[in-house]
Amino acid sequence: MKPLLLKVSSGPAHSFSVRHDVLPDINNRWHCHPELELIYFKKGSGTQFIGDSIKQFKAGDMVLVGSNLPHYWRFDDAYFHHDENIKVEMIVVHFCENFWGDQFLQLPENKLIKVLLERSKRGLQISGSTKEKMAALLAAMLNTDGADRIIMLLTALNTLATSNPVNYLTSIGFKYDHNESENDRLNNIYEYSVRNFRKKIYLDEIAEIAGVSSNSFCRYFKSKTRKTYSQFIIEIKVGYACKLLIENKLNIKQLCYDSGFNNFSTFHKHFKQVTGKSPLMYQKEFTKN
Repeated sequence: MKPLLLKVSSGPAHSFSVRHDVLPDINNRWHCHPELELIYFKKGSGTQFIGDSIKQFKAGDMVLVGSNLPHYWRFDDAYFHHDENIKVEMIVVHFCENFWGDQFLQLPENKLIKVLLERSKRGLQISGSTKEKMAALLAAMLNTDGADRIIMLLTALNTLATSNPVNYLTSIGFKYDHNESENDRLNNIYEYSVRNFRKKIYLDEIAEIAGVSSNSFCRYFKSKTRKTYSQFIIEIKVGYACKLLIENKLNIKQLCYDSGFNNFSTFHKHFKQVTGKSPLMYQKEFTKN
């Protein structure tokens, strides 16, 4: 499955792009591009798809996506209702590995940055004090021009390269193919699944969305994502449950059903399989952090 290949514009006066986005439907599709993408979510939440990784994203999250790694941030439905009190806000940086020349990363002083860019091909989740430093740099970069802008990007990458280990998002074996005729299929599956995961999605229903037969859908989906469709739906449900636990507006039993699970024991089992923690432990650790 080849994601939509997007052209990223950097503008005639800049060698890389820095944007301040406030709309939930900016590149709201399964897509990729040669440029690396560093994104900081100041406001907003939803479901994050990067390679074969599925999880909820929230305000304060920051991710570095490597070159040609497919990704898709699907904001929650509430952000599309034009409510002035519910807004999204992101700072997004796009840059090519060699925008500063082919020899720059070969310098011995840049060895750690070169390693960082290689690691980014699996997607990197940035957290802790590193994220705080990076957020300040990205905000300043929006209002900076000239050589200072390049220096800030280099400082940001060096901060990442020399920080504590950040978390990989995709599995080590994730691959995707380049079949041009299938650009939209996986995007349609993702979009439909996110909209309907709280109810039972039947095989013939999702197969019709994908445009394949019921008999071949399961094999097709696993070959493209390295997971079964039922596992995929469970991960979406658990990700949504994580969001509800963080918001702490519902008790455990209520959020179990609101996340699309039919009973508490199944919810508890799948939550621990996906996160490695019980729902209460997950909530306590988040509150503590």
